[in-house]
Amino acid sequence: MTGLCDPFQRSINYLRISVTDRCNLRCSYCMPPEGIPLMSHQDILTYEEIHAIVQAAAELGISKVRLTGGEPLARLDLPKLVAMIKGIAAIDDIALTTNGTLLTRYVTELKQAGLNRINVSLDTLKPAKFRKITRSRYKLSDVLAGINAARSAGLNPVKINVVAIAGVNDDEILDFARKTIADDWHVRFIEFMPTPGVTDTEFHFVPIAEIKKSLEQLGKLIPCLPHIGSGPAKYFCFENGRGSIGFIGPLSEHFCFKCNRLRLTADGKLLPCLMSGEEIDLRQPLRSGISKAGLKALITKAVAQKPLRHRLTEGQQSAGRPMTQVGG
Repeated sequence: MTGLCDPFQRSINYLRISVTDRCNLRCSYCMPPEGIPLMSHQDILTYEEIHAIVQAAAELGISKVRLTGGEPLARLDLPKLVAMIKGIAAIDDIALTTNGTLLTRYVTELKQAGLNRINVSLDTLKPAKFRKITRSRYKLSDVLAGINAARSAGLNPVKINVVAIAGVNDDEILDFARKTIADDWHVRFIEFMPTPGVTDTEFHFVPIAEIKKSLEQLGKLIPCLPHIGSGPAKYFCFENGRGSIGFIGPLSEHFCFKCNRLRLTADGKLLPCLMSGEEIDLRQPLRSGISKAGLKALITKAVAQKPLRHRLTEGQQSAGRPMTQVGG
């Protein structure tokens, strides 16, 4: 294993894999009410193709994998893929990001297959607002039940991802923070990023500094180490808190300097950067019989194309795909 390093000397050891572009929610800040045009079935990577990519990536130095969507649990037999990746010796961490609505059905199978941990995306603790944001038939209670099921299954810590949006859920920042004191929740506040399909005039991010300032009402925040994981969040806890609070500020607190990841779309495109339009096609080469050495060369090429940083703070819009196709 040689290890992967980009042109800016960042070590690349993390692969995020979108297993589907389908989602059972229609969150207002993520996609239009009618959804987005869906990929055809034959364009989606098979589990065997995903396994081949992860195997090659692992031999280059990738050790951490996260499965995303769309909603990853909308794809059939996801525990099968987890088990396949678990069988790759160099992969030491397999995680899942989900909206939580289907967790109670699959969490036991996922744990048995080898899943290590789960992040749940949840932007409100109010049932009526949940229905408004998600524009779906699912309920807040479905997500809360999924979180409890994941914790009971031992997939701890379950991290709760909250995209903070001005005028939408910024009035609930204290409510989420209180959950880290009383209920042992691990909450991460994430600044909203404008992405293709959602303009920056529709939604506005809440700066991390503003969130921290509002949290002073609950007590002093003390820096702490993450329980697990090596992502961009900076972690804190309250003196009397059982859980933790993480802050991810892609706009106000630039973290590109320590980016350690690549992203694989459901249709087999490898993205050096979430906010870039650069893509390396792996699907067609795979289906044309490319060797493992050839596959490794394409992965290495993607790493070599990683930009230093995104340009959102300079007014440049993402040239990439809708978030539901790359998993965030």
